[in-house]
Amino acid sequence: MKYTELTCIVANEDESEILTAFLADVDYESFINDEPMVLKAYIPSALFNEEKVKAIRQQLSNTVVFSYSFTECPDENWNKKWEESYQYVVVDNKCMIRAPFHEPLNNIDYDIVIQPKMSFGTAHHETTSLIISELLKMDVADKSVLDMGCGTGVLAILAAMKGATHVIAIDNDEWAFQNTLENVERNNVPFVKSFLGNALTLHELRQQSVIDKFDIIIANINRNILLEDMSIYADYLSDGGLLLLSGFYDFDAAIIKLKAEALNLKPVSQSEKNCWTMCVCRKS
Repeated sequence: MKYTELTCIVANEDESEILTAFLADVDYESFINDEPMVLKAYIPSALFNEEKVKAIRQQLSNTVVFSYSFTECPDENWNKKWEESYQYVVVDNKCMIRAPFHEPLNNIDYDIVIQPKMSFGTAHHETTSLIISELLKMDVADKSVLDMGCGTGVLAILAAMKGATHVIAIDNDEWAFQNTLENVERNNVPFVKSFLGNALTLHELRQQSVIDKFDIIIANINRNILLEDMSIYADYLSDGGLLLLSGFYDFDAAIIKLKAEALNLKPVSQSEKNCWTMCVCRKS
């Protein structure tokens, strides 16, 4: 699969974050900040549409002013660029997310090895880091966990390492699905089961008696998909279970929580990092 690299020149990191959110909503999969004012975004070439970039520039004209250029790059060049820029991440001094070419650190409770590819979810992004931080505080032992939009599978892998006994990871991207399979094996958590699909895949898995309900559901996607699929998450969440939602900005938190409350999902906590937000809801 060939990818197109979109290079955007922005004024500051805040503008880069805002632009990242809008590009993610139109199928851009991964992002690299080469410099504070240079954002590189990657999308399958078959999905690239310059008119959508122009539309975003027009939509953000009052808040983000950016110039852009784009070029197509083969998989191997993209992956080489990604690996060269990839740095390990440590969350709350307890969880390290690193590539196979990084050496592990001492005194780390959870050492997760992720092969850096084009899948979202390496903990570099604020939303992934927010959820990891929340999972580190939670008791997930003997719990059933669903990771929707799993990307690399890092959140599902952490849940398994913390003692969750039934873990399902789902993503609608073939590359992410395959990457999760690889990372599950790499981190020796074979009971994490990965599936290619979306929220509707849960119905199929229930019919096959693969799943019933979950104690914890994680959905780190984007605002529109969260709003569209939240009723399905509610249906598959056990009474008293927790729903961790992220992938949206602080100014979207109100509409996310309003939707949750309409589904008897009571917001119990919220955290932010660089304007990105995570909300934890409990099913009542």
